[in-house]
Amino acid sequence: MISISTEAQAHFSKLLAKQESGTNIRVFVVNPGTSSAECGVSYCPPDAVEPTDTRLPFDGFDAVVDEESAPYLEEAEIDYVTDQMGSQLTLKAPNAKARKVADDAPLVERINYMIESEINPQLASHGGQVMLVEVTEDGYAVLQFGGGCNGCSMVDVTLKEGIEKQMLEAFGGDIKGVRDATEHQSGEHSYY
Repeated sequence: MISISTEAQAHFSKLLAKQESGTNIRVFVVNPGTSSAECGVSYCPPDAVEPTDTRLPFDGFDAVVDEESAPYLEEAEIDYVTDQMGSQLTLKAPNAKARKVADDAPLVERINYMIESEINPQLASHGGQVMLVEVTEDGYAVLQFGGGCNGCSMVDVTLKEGIEKQMLEAFGGDIKGVRDATEHQSGEHSYY
């Protein structure tokens, strides 16, 4: 579930040596499965371990994970890196914002997972986000832009050159393309 580098394990062991005997680390996700999900690490005294927690043994300590956070910490990595700016602990949890779905999950779930784990983090740097409205019967993923994407002159380029290319690469056999929810085509739902 979680990999902890040798350097990070040594760092944790050093910190835990100054704590009450039997103290471990707790790895958790606040607001798991949402765009505001954040990961953290804290001390976990022996009396704070719950029966439903998962214990992951490492060199000299355990990493304790609560039941709610566990699915969102799949493939998480903790490292302790040193560079010219000093040393710091890094925690990467690619599934914190969206629970990883199986390759054979329904198409809508797989598309939503890609949006939350890959596309929205890219758009977030510009204050934007996108959500899936529907997958049409003729095979188009209809997306609604929000946040900083509203009114942005680059939204069409982002849709066609960025998001559509990523989604066709991942779901080319299942979808034909991507449309913006504001693209109205002639039909029963259009305005005249």
